[in-house]
Amino acid sequence: MEELRSLIRRLFWLVLTIFLLISVVFIGLFPYTPGSTPNAEPQPEAILSEWQPKNVPAALGTMDPEVQLGYLLIKETPSQMGPSAENPKMRFSGNNLACANCHLKEGAQAGSASWVGVIDRFPQFGGRSNKIGTIEDRINGCMERSMNGKKLPPDSEPMKAIVAYMNWLGEGLPADRQKEFTGFVKIKIPDRAVDLSKGKALYLKECMICHGGSGQGVLLTEASKGYLYPPLWGQDSYNNGAGMHRVITAAEFIKGNMPFGQATWENPKLTDAEAFDVAGYINSFDRPVKEGVEKDYPDQKLKPVSTPYGPWADDFSAEQHKYGPFLPIMDYYKQQYDITKNK
Repeated sequence: MEELRSLIRRLFWLVLTIFLLISVVFIGLFPYTPGSTPNAEPQPEAILSEWQPKNVPAALGTMDPEVQLGYLLIKETPSQMGPSAENPKMRFSGNNLACANCHLKEGAQAGSASWVGVIDRFPQFGGRSNKIGTIEDRINGCMERSMNGKKLPPDSEPMKAIVAYMNWLGEGLPADRQKEFTGFVKIKIPDRAVDLSKGKALYLKECMICHGGSGQGVLLTEASKGYLYPPLWGQDSYNNGAGMHRVITAAEFIKGNMPFGQATWENPKLTDAEAFDVAGYINSFDRPVKEGVEKDYPDQKLKPVSTPYGPWADDFSAEQHKYGPFLPIMDYYKQQYDITKNK
């Protein structure tokens, strides 16, 4: 009987020793940190990394009335403040484009001059005017050029509504996501001029199905509300003073967004060279002419190299400024003025 008790005691101490050894090893591998608890809430950075832009269609009807008006103005621009506006005093836009024809997903899509976070980037310096400009100035730049129209009064109801809508789009944008929604995807600019024959072939293959053989676009069923797919040239398109009339700018937009529904910033379909050629082809056609563009860029050294109208602070031809090659012009500005240009 005594031998049995002795055996039990030895087994007890053996089990206890093994348990203690296992505990020491466990604590060494997973040390306790004061303030930490299992299943703790994720840190703010983890929450922010999951932030997504607003699903605008899903939010309709729940927006603040001013934001809702802003949405209506950018989505149905022709009937709200364009040629089809019922009130003649509201006819600010000169063509039948909608702002959302270029600012895709109603301004929420990265890579298409998104409005997500745009309010926080203003005031900012603009080379075209050579001064610090407001967000209202930037909107009016589009109104006069892309929309081929006239300025909205800065304190008008339409202007305030558009700004409110832009501000709403950027609510909660994390600082580490701001760059994602700024500008267009960059391209490697070919060391040659635009090849118009290649651009035409690409247009017929990739673009004509939506924008038409003559670049005329496709009207919505209710024509007064504008285009399903916008015209790319002709008298109802953007004028010659618009940023999209610059080949490099247009190529960046095309690379990240076109063909529509097939390309994204992360997964483009066209190569840099293809986007470059088709942008040149699109901009080879006639479009409305904006008066006074020669006064743009008071400091001519700040003018983008692919600006197709003069004057310029160099002796390169108008043909080269429109179609390239652009790299020699960029090299000239670096050597002559120590200015690095990327468009």
